[in-house]
Amino acid sequence: MNCCVTELRCKEVIDKSNGCRLGLISDVEVDSCCGRVVALIVYGRPKFWGICGRREKIRICWEDIEVIGDDTVLVCKCSRENQSRRNRNHN
Repeated sequence: MNCCVTELRCKEVIDKSNGCRLGLISDVEVDSCCGRVVALIVYGRPKFWGICGRREKIRICWEDIEVIGDDTVLVCKCSRENQSRRNRNHN
């Protein structure tokens, strides 16, 4: 399935491991040398209805993407973060 960046920006990102809604895709990170998509960027949720800015943006590596559907993108963000935490705790 091919899709344009403008189509990706309308898709909602959901963490498959816990069902949490991460937000809408805001940007795409591309490796300019080989023209490959490296990550999707989801801007953080607004704090206090947007008056106090936003939380940190979420960078989702291409390897964390499970499924790109018509309306949503399912990712497994949690498992990769937990693995890196475990590795740091064991070292």
